[in-house]
Parts: sequence; structure tokens; C-alpha cells
Amino acid sequence: MIDNMSMQQRVILATILSFLFFLVYSYIMPPQNRVIEKSEQNRTTTEKIAPTSTTDRTSKVSNQNITTNSTSSNSTTIGDNIIATINGDDFKVIFDDLGRIKQFKLKDKKHYDEKKGNLGNLFDEKYPLRPLEIRFSDKKLNEEAFKTPYTTTQKEIKLKESVTITFTQKLSNLVVTKKVTFRKDGSYSLNISLSKDKKYFVSPGFRPNMKVDNFTNHGVIIKKHDGKLDIIEDGDATGKERYVDAIFVASFDRYYTTTFYKIDRESEVSGTTPKAGTGLNVFILKDRDDNPLVFVDGSQNFTTDGYIGAKEYDTLKNIDKELTDIIEYGFFTWLANPIFLLLKFLHSILGNWGWAIVVMTILIRLVLYPLTYKGMVSMNKLKELSPQIKELQAKYKGDPQKLQSHMMQLYKKHGANPMGGCLPMLLQIPVFFAIYRVLSNAVDLKSAEWILWIHDLSVLDPYYILPILMGATMFWHQKITPTNITDPTQEKIMKFLPLIFTFFFVTFPAGLTLYWFVNNLFSIAQQYYVNRIFEEHKRAKEEKEVVKKASRKVKND
Repeated sequence: MIDNMSMQQRVILATILSFLFFLVYSYIMPPQNRVIEKSEQNRTTTEKIAPTSTTDRTSKVSNQNITTNSTSSNSTTIGDNIIATINGDDFKVIFDDLGRIKQFKLKDKKHYDEKKGNLGNLFDEKYPLRPLEIRFSDKKLNEEAFKTPYTTTQKEIKLKESVTITFTQKLSNLVVTKKVTFRKDGSYSLNISLSKDKKYFVSPGFRPNMKVDNFTNHGVIIKKHDGKLDIIEDGDATGKERYVDAIFVASFDRYYTTTFYKIDRESEVSGTTPKAGTGLNVFILKDRDDNPLVFVDGSQNFTTDGYIGAKEYDTLKNIDKELTDIIEYGFFTWLANPIFLLLKFLHSILGNWGWAIVVMTILIRLVLYPLTYKGMVSMNKLKELSPQIKELQAKYKGDPQKLQSHMMQLYKKHGANPMGGCLPMLLQIPVFFAIYRVLSNAVDLKSAEWILWIHDLSVLDPYYILPILMGATMFWHQKITPTNITDPTQEKIMKFLPLIFTFFFVTFPAGLTLYWFVNNLFSIAQQYYVNRIFEEHKRAKEEKEVVKKASRKVKND
């Protein structure tokens, strides 16, 4: 059956299967995001990190032990007590008595989820790994450290431009001093100093848990010293991943991140590979669900920079352009990133993300116009050749090779291209998925309004108006588009496509449906134009034939 299908029919089938795959991936195979109960925090195990034998800088990591307990089984209160808070205009930082960030609250209401009762809190406090947590390789020292609270002289701090807070932990034979300087953009500097040289690791924390869903990636992303990115999604950690001189390591969910970064400014300016020893030595452990747990190799006097907050492009770029790579769009990042930058540019002019999507769609169609124009002309020619194609199919029914040969001769003679109508459709597929990823992952578009009832382009249309309009315009375009389908069954199936696509788009973000709706309107206008041109050409050709016949008749008479 498939062998007898035309190329156009195969492409349509491939498109439908692409949508089906997308839905299966999104809904049937959601990421692992089970909350770890506090009882798991009381486990104490040790995992050995062994070096690799590769030629990459990761091979320079020596054998280390990271103790994976976060609290002592004899303690029920250490780590639960709040000892300091930093209040800024945009966020609030809460520190516990182990010198860790217990909670980070974003104050902008666009980050609130009233339905889930989450009012801007990035972290699920049941997770055992919090930002700025220190773990020692020495098991006894580590157990003592998790039983001994930190102290600080500052309790409530008001953040203006920047503020520094110092935590001190006095162990039996070691003093730990942790100094944190927060800035109003959510970035901070961390300095850890020990009175003696002891082996330890510090973590930027487990990924934020404000926006974990079935639609987007979440886990850990590492930018290596050579500029390449590694992503370890929830459920995929092996517990043996390690990197030397990483530029940054970021635990992330859909919209938010907690990040350590250490950037060689000289190499950044010169565009060269960072020098050895200027980055972060990163170790990835895993929890029982194979979710990645990030640790960075510490030293007696350790410094790094960090960031906690939304993955907003301008904020990350203003801190350092390297951090914009934390905004990750999956497989289609290569296309989604320039699409986002184009949308952002249009938004800076129009002041509305919805109209930016409309204009971007028109720009994309204008770029594809030469291809779509040729495709539409080819489809008109194929429709005109349909009677001759039927004759060939009947004549060479038992000889597919001769049928194919004669059909190719017919196409060549009349300048028809059976692939002409397929290429524009194929080019739209990666654009579609790239825009989907932008609308799903870019926090800049979260709560972005368009007009009237559309108050958030990153979620589905609450009244399903756009999906219905999209389906209606798709049906309209189908009605005016020439087709060479001769099988009645296939023709009936094609008529149901608008209904099927409407069903798909009901679950998609309103911004994506808006894109496809405007795309359909442009296709309809272009199809009417091509149909009119073709009819005029056909009429002129028929008039020319009439004149020729009349002249022959006069000549014969």
C-alpha cells in the first residue's frame, strides 16, 4: 500500500506520525520527578568517583569520596532552623543552620502558581540537597559537620545593590567560614575557607522544583572547558560523570536554575580555550531515581560565582554571556535559539509577544515564499495532469517500472514537480517544533499576553478559540488547494486532517496555535493568488489554442 502512495501522501503521513510521536513523548513518557521524602535524607552511603582514561580534561580528576548523607540519623532539627534571611526587591533568600539556602522565593507574581499553592518558592524543601551544602570526604568529619550548626551575626538583611553575609561552623578540630555576597540580579559570590586543609565538596543544590512537567527537560547542564554542553536529564544520571575546568554547572527545571559558574575572563575576551585550573571540577552523583546531584570540588580557600533564579535571557546575558546557554531547548536548540532572538527583537519593537509571533510567522513565510510558490504551481499542474496520470495508471497497471518512467516523462514535459508541494511542508516541521520549544522553555514568554482572552501565550487557549480557528483555516486552505489524490478512501482521510490537527492543537500553547493559524491565513492568501495566476495562464493558453484552431480553419478554407 505504501509503495503505491504518492510522495505528497507520504509526507502528510509523516507529518501526522510526527505529531503522534510528539504527543506520545510528552504525555506517555513523562520525566522522573518523584519527591524524595525526608526519611531518605537519613541514609549514609559513600560513592567512589573514579578517573576516566580519556584524553579530555576529565581524566585529570583524582579518586575522591563524596559522602552522600545530608543529615545525621540522630538529628531531627539540624537543617530545619532558619538563621538568616536576605530580602531584596525581586527575591528573598532563606538560610538554614547548616549554612545552606533553605528557600529562594521570587516575588514577581508571574512566578506564582496559585493552583498549586506555590507562591514563587523555587525549592521543594523535602529534597535532601540544598544550595551551598558542604560534604566532607572524611566520614566522621562529615557526620560531625551535619550535627553542628553554623552561626551568623546577621539575621535580617535588606538587599539594595549587594550584601555580604558570613556563616561560621566550629568543629572539634576545624573551623569553616562561608561568606556569601548576593547581588540584586540573583547572582552571588561564594567564598569558603577552612582553618585546615580538608577534602570537601560543595553543591549548587538540586534543581528547582517550581516548574517540573511533561513538556520540557529538567536536570543538570554542564558547559565544558571547550564550550560544548552536556545535559544529564532527571532519570539519566549514572553517578560517575565528572568534568574538569567546567565553565558552569546548572541544575534546572523548565524556567529556573541554580548555578555555579567560574569563567576565565581572559580566555572569554580572546576567544580561546580556558586555561587549566580556571574552571570548576564537577562531580555528578545520583539519587535513587537516577536524578543528578551536583557537587563541585572545594579547596582550603575556595571561591566561585553562582546564580539562582529565572532563566531570563537578558538577566543571564548581563551577568555573563556564557550563562545564556543555560536556556536549553532540547534537540531543536540550534533553531529555537535564533527564533527566540528574532522574537525578542520583534518584541522590543512591537511591545507584545503575540504580535511578535504574528510578524515572525509572516517573515518566515516570506523567506519560504519562492519554494511555496513553486510548490503551489506544481500542485496546480499535477491537478491538470490528473486525467493523463489516470490513463497511464490504467495502461501500465501491471508494470510499475514503465508507469514510473512514463509519469516522469509526463512531469518533465509539463514542468510539474511531484516533490514541489512537499518541501515547504517539510521545512515547516522543524520550525514548528523549535517554536514549540521556545514557547515552552522561555520564561520571558511566561504570562505574556496577546489580545482579549489570551493572557498567557505559553499555555493552552482557555476557550479553545485559536485551535478552532486554526482548524477552520486549515479546512479552508484544503478546499482551495488542488490535489491529485484519486483514491476515494485517501480523499476522505485527508478531509479529516483539519479535525485531527484541531484536536492536537487544543493541548498546545496558545502562542504555537497562533503561529499555525497565521501560517494558514498566509497559505490561503498565497493559494488564492497562485490559483488566480494559474487560471489566467490557463485561460490565455486556451484562447491561444482557439486562435490557432481558427487560423488553421481559415488556412484550410
